[in-house]
Amino acid sequence: MAGKVDIAQFLEEKTGHKFKDPARLERALTHSSARQKAGTNYERLEFLGDRVLGLVVAEMLFAAFPNADEGELSVRLNALVNAETCASIADEIGLHVVIRTGADIKVLMTDTRLMNVRADVIEALIATIYLEGGLDAVRPFIRRYWEPRSRVTGAGRRDAKTELQEWAHQQGGVQPAYAIKERTGPDHDPQFTVEVKVPGFDAALGMGRSKRIAEQNAAAEILYREGVWKRPEEGTQ
Repeated sequence: MAGKVDIAQFLEEKTGHKFKDPARLERALTHSSARQKAGTNYERLEFLGDRVLGLVVAEMLFAAFPNADEGELSVRLNALVNAETCASIADEIGLHVVIRTGADIKVLMTDTRLMNVRADVIEALIATIYLEGGLDAVRPFIRRYWEPRSRVTGAGRRDAKTELQEWAHQQGGVQPAYAIKERTGPDHDPQFTVEVKVPGFDAALGMGRSKRIAEQNAAAEILYREGVWKRPEEGTQ
């Protein structure tokens, strides 16, 4: 792994921000599995960064979609600040190479099971920039990576569980039923497998680091399979 100076230079290139506090930057990149002492990991910074990201993205959407109502703006916001999008941006930046974790999970850093870790570090990085320069410093970074995603066709689509519930109702008034099939992994990084059944259709499975994410992925699988949604490689609806 590169040293502190290299990490700072790497992130300055990726974010456009020159970091002033090496200790805070190190905390932003440190998972609790690497250090057990309170205050030495990214959790507090992630809490703040989540709120800053939400504000800046909401501001961006409000300006970009003047004809969108509150419901559409909320859907777009949720899609842009969720763990999947944040982890995707972390991967685009190459953040996994500088995240500090315990040896037991380091080898899994790019695994989908650690999506939330990469998402959390992105939010901690946002908080770090915000604390050093305020909204004026963090806006360019967020706009650089989130604005292109905000304009993707289908970005205003509702969440999969809501979509599946309405679609299932149209198929004869039936309701989706979700059940946890398996829970694996350590407590700090669980992996859930959820099955969803819609009467009259084959069941589908979804996986995720939380029950909610696994349910959403299972619902999306039925929507893709039945042609309600198009898979990303086919183009979104």
